[in-house]
Amino acid sequence: MNAALYAEILKLRRSKLPWTTLLAITIGVAAGGLFMFISLHPDAARDLGLLGAKAQLATLEPTWDSYLGLLAQISAVGGIGIFGMLMVWVFGREFAEHTAKDLLALPTSRTAIVLAKFTVAAGWCFLLTGYLIVAGLGVGWWLGIPGPAGSGVIGAGVARVVITAALTIALTALFGLAASAGRGYLPAIGTLFVVLFTAQIVAALGYGQWFPFSVPALHAGITGSGQPAPAVAGYLGVAAVTVISVAATAWWWLHADHTR
Repeated sequence: MNAALYAEILKLRRSKLPWTTLLAITIGVAAGGLFMFISLHPDAARDLGLLGAKAQLATLEPTWDSYLGLLAQISAVGGIGIFGMLMVWVFGREFAEHTAKDLLALPTSRTAIVLAKFTVAAGWCFLLTGYLIVAGLGVGWWLGIPGPAGSGVIGAGVARVVITAALTIALTALFGLAASAGRGYLPAIGTLFVVLFTAQIVAALGYGQWFPFSVPALHAGITGSGQPAPAVAGYLGVAAVTVISVAATAWWWLHADHTR
């Protein structure tokens, strides 16, 4: 397992993906800061024209609680794309670069290889979440967001971001399975888009609190205050999707026909 972990960390470190995902998170933080700036300065929002109108329609309140909720929504909506693409790359690259058979010839067990891939991908996603929180707090203090900014408000907001990100990262295990069973990037990317569209549709129909892929966004409060929170069945569904995806991926690597 240690050898597999070292190899996967080395692959990630030598790729351009860490910098790409870091840039994507930075853009998310900048967008959140921009919307908060518009909320803090409505006169400037009017000068910005359409962008200002859209920001006002978002009903973002100029408070720390609202701002941290926005960061949580970024980790849910943007996270499924950023974290999902990372998971797709970790598994799909072996087939795109024709190195899957080389991995299977190593003395390291296939289960260890699969678990190492999931571990490294999830680990980098959590590091990105930490960067989102630190950068987001820095932008918030720089903007001078009014209202209570005590440890209770900050702590609750940070916890919401972390839990939302954890739920999102857990669901991306499905994309590792799709990249493996589909032997490449395209099936997994297709699965990612299907998940994104389905989560939006199910949430719009009012059943998002039970649908696992809608749970992170609902937990982040994307539907606003007063709306129903995810049901216990929804959280259990996230756990079920994760466990089944990881187990199915390990089973596939063990039993699939790798001569094709």
